[in-house]
Amino acid sequence: MSLEKIIAVTGKPGLYEIIAQSKGGLIVESFIDKKRFPINAMHNVSVLDNIAIYTYADEVPLKEIFKTMHEKESGKECISHKESAKKLTEYFSTILPEYDEERVYASNIKKVVQWYNLLVANNFDFSSIDEEEATENED
Repeated sequence: MSLEKIIAVTGKPGLYEIIAQSKGGLIVESFIDKKRFPINAMHNVSVLDNIAIYTYADEVPLKEIFKTMHEKESGKECISHKESAKKLTEYFSTILPEYDEERVYASNIKKVVQWYNLLVANNFDFSSIDEEEATENED
């Protein structure tokens, strides 16, 4: 499983793994309850591999943030996404100190934390991020 196969669907909680493609869209499986359902062109989806967080200098890919969180937490879950906005921003500033505080809201941080914890709970292999980056660098 790679971040290229994991999506977030606007209006639906959690993350979804792309299982198959159909002529009308995608078949996805929820990380939360393992239920499968179709996603069509009417749904707004974001592939985790394409998401980046603003910093004052540049944008940092979400996969690098996940990797940093995984190293900091020694492979375990981090703080809950239900913590206060203040705690979430304090935690996130230890992960990505140079994030743009004007363009990255507490709600964005909450999603990143929730997604990271979902990936950990579903035994996502964070070492695959290293492999993806090595492959990209060879191109």
